[in-house]
Parts: sequence; C-alpha cells; structure tokens
Amino acid sequence: MLKRPYEFWFALLSGLLAVTAPVAESALPLSVDGQSLPSLSPMLKRVTPGVVNISTKTQIQQAEHPLMRDPVFRHFFGVPNMPSQRESSSLGSGVIVDARRGYVLTNNHVVDKADEITVTLTDGRKLKAKLVGADRESDVAVVKVESNNLTQVPIANSDRVQVGDFVVAVGNPFGLGQTVTSGIVSALGRSGLGIEGYEDFIQTDASINPGNSGGALVDLNGQLVGINTAILAPNGGNVGIGFAIPVNMAMSIMNTLVEHGEVKRGLLGVSVQDLTHELAQAFKLSQTQGAVITGVQPGSPAEDADLEPGDVVLSINGRRVKNSADVRNIIGLARIGDEVDVEVIHKGSTVMREAKVAAPKIINSEGASVHPKLAGTILRDVAGAGGERGVLIEKMSTGSYAYQFGLQPGDIILAANRRPAGSIAELRQAVKGAREVMLNVQREDQAFIAVLR
Repeated sequence: MLKRPYEFWFALLSGLLAVTAPVAESALPLSVDGQSLPSLSPMLKRVTPGVVNISTKTQIQQAEHPLMRDPVFRHFFGVPNMPSQRESSSLGSGVIVDARRGYVLTNNHVVDKADEITVTLTDGRKLKAKLVGADRESDVAVVKVESNNLTQVPIANSDRVQVGDFVVAVGNPFGLGQTVTSGIVSALGRSGLGIEGYEDFIQTDASINPGNSGGALVDLNGQLVGINTAILAPNGGNVGIGFAIPVNMAMSIMNTLVEHGEVKRGLLGVSVQDLTHELAQAFKLSQTQGAVITGVQPGSPAEDADLEPGDVVLSINGRRVKNSADVRNIIGLARIGDEVDVEVIHKGSTVMREAKVAAPKIINSEGASVHPKLAGTILRDVAGAGGERGVLIEKMSTGSYAYQFGLQPGDIILAANRRPAGSIAELRQAVKGAREVMLNVQREDQAFIAVLR
C-alpha cells in the first residue's frame, strides 16, 4: 500500500534511525563479525586509582583600615566585630608516582599558599597531605600522604613521545569528579608562552579544563607522559589547545624537591637574544634558528668555556636551540654542577664548548651605599639561567624612601634612569649624582616604573 509523502519520509527516517542508533548511543556491541571492539577501559582501570583529587583551604588576611582596629572607634560608631580572615578553597588534581613513600605530583598553583591540603582517592578515602616542596618557576609541586594500598601510575620516558601519539587526560575538571578525555600529541617543546618561568610543554588536544591541573596525561599503555597544567582559552573555554609538563622534567624537579625542599638553579653566565633574519644576514648564516650571545659575565662558566659575544648557540646537550628562550629553559632546568655541551657557530665555524652550570654568586650591599634614596634597603645581584641580570631588593625598612614609593622586598631592578642595572655596580653608576631615581622594576609577572623623588 502506498504511503502519503510524509508517511514515506517518516518511515524512511525511522528506519535510518533504527540502523544508526547503536552507533550514536553509548551502548555499542561488544564485537562485530566476531572481532571485539577496541576500548580504553582496561587501561583506565589500572590508571585511574593513581589519579587523585586535591582540595585546599587557605586563610586569607583581609585588608582593614587602622581605625577599624581601634576598639574605642568601633564602640563609638557601633561597628560590629568582623572576622579579620576569610577562607578560600580550590580544587585540582594530582598523580601518585611513588605509592611506597606516598608522593603525589601536582602543580604548584594547585597547592600554592594552602594551609590545608586534602587528597581524595577514587575509592572515596580522604587523606590529609603535607607539602614536600614546590617550584613556582616550573609549576611543579610534591605532596605526601600517609596510607596503605596506594596505586601509582607507571612512568614513561617523555623524551620518546612523538607528535601524533594518542594520549588520555585524567583529572577532576570543575570539581565534577574524575573525568577522562582523549586526543593526540599536537606539538612538543612548546615554550615562550608566558605561562610559567620555565616552559617545555607537551601540547595536546585532549580536553583539559579548570580542575584538571596536576592530573595525568598518559599514553595508551597507561604510562604517565605529562602533568596537565594549562590551556589556551581565548574565549574562556576549551578550544583543544592544552599543555602538560613532560614527566621527565617533572620527575627531575620532584627528586630535587624531595631531597632539598626547593629548586636551586644555576647559570651559564651569558646574555642572549634571538637570531633574527637581519642578524643571520649580518653573520652570513643560512639558518635563522638559534640564539646570539650578546654578553659574557666575567668569571662565569661561559667565560671559562671560551664562549664569546657574537657566538650563535645552535644546541645544548644535543637539544636544538630555536631562540633565546630555549637557552633559558635548558640551563634553568639543569642542576648546579651539571656539565653541558654547547654547540656554537664561532667566527664562521661550528664548534663544541663544554661548560659547568654554576651557582649564582651572591653579592649583598646596603642601599645607602648606592644612592641616598635607596637607604634602608638590602640589595643583591641576581641572574636568570639565560643570563638575565638585575638587582634584587632583598630586605627593606618600612621607613625607607623605597617603601614609601611602593617598592617591596622581592622586587628586581632592571634599569635605572634609562640605563641598564644588571648589577649593583651598574645600578650605582646609573644613579650616581642624580637627584631623583627612576627605576624599571620587575615584580613577579608585572613590570612597572617607580620614581624616588
């Protein structure tokens, strides 16, 4: 019997839905033509008990006007007593990497300044954790729990990860509970993003969202290749660009934190800049990737290794150097005392130099000996791994000029009166005889100018 047009199309659509329904729904058949379908479930059953949820509580001191601390003022105006602190909480993830000792690897920003850390396992156990150590520059932290029957995630060699490898991200996004997403490795060695001080990220399109930080990025064998850390989210949501710290780097930092409680970074003693097309033409080079040495500190490992201004760094320890950020990252992630092989173009010839990463020399000075406006401060020379130099305000009196004009301990002076101030000696020369001092200051990830009149 013929159907009306709409009946025909309705019947056809119903038939198509009936055929495609098993594909669209989650209830897939276990096998097709006798062949079992691939599934990540067996691997995840082994891995997920080693990925934990981390919650923290932090007591934050609230700013208060001095009059509010005067009991007479409060009584006269009837101001009620208010708590001077408020409690802040956050959620993240972590990975058990040593079940015997109870070590959990996570991100520094997950546990930063936390007064209380709680680790929740997949079986529902809630364990109090203590901070073993944290490194803000690489965003790696280690916490320790005391418990039996912990499951650790096997560790892979992240140096063997390749673009195109399938990976799975496990974590606790938005506090929903443990969640699994999958994707591929999109890129390797991502740096210069400004997310952390030292960057060497694995980029993946596996969905990583807030709360996934500190969670596991594993391969299809269930081995840990990275610690999920950040996403690129221009519109506030996941766009398929996530970043994870390679596990080799994270484990190296963890071992240092367990041993010393902090990461002490050394230096090579060079200042570098990117090799641009213009510089490549000036040096008569066919390549445009590398870092040009612009300065060598006297008495530094670089000087001992015969590195000179004008040398072009091509690789360090066999790792190609694309730009100046690569030099900073590679040296910054090396330990003090490590030997490094530096491949450079020196006067047209490619040569290899051997250098030893050294601890920065600490030179302290009273601010008053540099300029009267800096009286009441203690200054110290500092240098980054890539040779970036400045003057650290180590201590400061609250009655000093510097304090009154907004400077704080921990600020780094990079320039003074429009002249470089890479050391106390340079700062002294830059402000010599000046009635007022204009300072270019770096405070964590912010830069500003302070004028001491």
